[in-house]
Amino acid sequence: DELGQKAALPDWPARNCVAHALASEAQGDLDGALKFLDEAESLYFRSPVPNVRPIRALKPRIWIAQGRLAEAVGWVDEQGLSANDELSYLREFEHITLARVLIARFRVDKQASSMQQTLALLERLLKAAEGGGRIGNVIEVLLLQALAHESQGDIPAGLAPLNRALTLAELEGYVHTFVNQGEPMRSLLRHAAAEGTVCSYTQKILSAFGTQDEPGETKANAGNSELAEPLTEREIGILRLIAAGLTNKEIADQLVVSISTIKTHINRTYRKLDVHSRTQAIVRIRQLGIA
Repeated sequence: DELGQKAALPDWPARNCVAHALASEAQGDLDGALKFLDEAESLYFRSPVPNVRPIRALKPRIWIAQGRLAEAVGWVDEQGLSANDELSYLREFEHITLARVLIARFRVDKQASSMQQTLALLERLLKAAEGGGRIGNVIEVLLLQALAHESQGDIPAGLAPLNRALTLAELEGYVHTFVNQGEPMRSLLRHAAAEGTVCSYTQKILSAFGTQDEPGETKANAGNSELAEPLTEREIGILRLIAAGLTNKEIADQLVVSISTIKTHINRTYRKLDVHSRTQAIVRIRQLGIA
């Protein structure tokens, strides 16, 4: 493991910036997230390991949330992406991002033919992600299917993939994958809650929407100082990634360490927070203003 970490050292600065960007996005600090991604790009080191979550594919997601659709569409053109492309695992993340851009554009131009292409792309992406056992991508694609139907005003059609996403998300502990979809997702979740769909978990995700605009470093430091044994900067970063909905494996990939190392950090933070689960940890750090 130590040799593996040393070999990955050139990757570390850029990956660290991406991790900070994801944490900033989870806290609603979109400008801060973009700054971290800009820094990550400047530090990027091409390694022999394929990069299946390109930094440039993360930016359009934030631009959409900021209402900067032209820049997101420009990224699509720059990458030469199309809803009719042949799919591959190496570009799956980019094509999921493409679907996000197409849905956002449909909300503006309302071209029915483009939405039909988007739904067809999402169906192909869903089959590919399911076939590869990539649960995180399965959940995200299901959410995009729900949003695609919602953008057409067809709420019942949107609730079908949303209900399935909620069931999978509850098993895996995903929250901010929903929150990062913005107000249309909140609206869909309210419809789902009204129908009693995975009710307790739906309410948990809805409550997370209210934490997006919560605090930065000042409150985080103040909250951390309330603990008998303060959290380290690394532990706080990992907790923020947990709150962002990342799994242990995804956190390990972002920080270029082994899953066992991440588990050791998490167990230590649980002890400091006096909690015994991810859900309890997220509640506790939000009480302290850390995430």
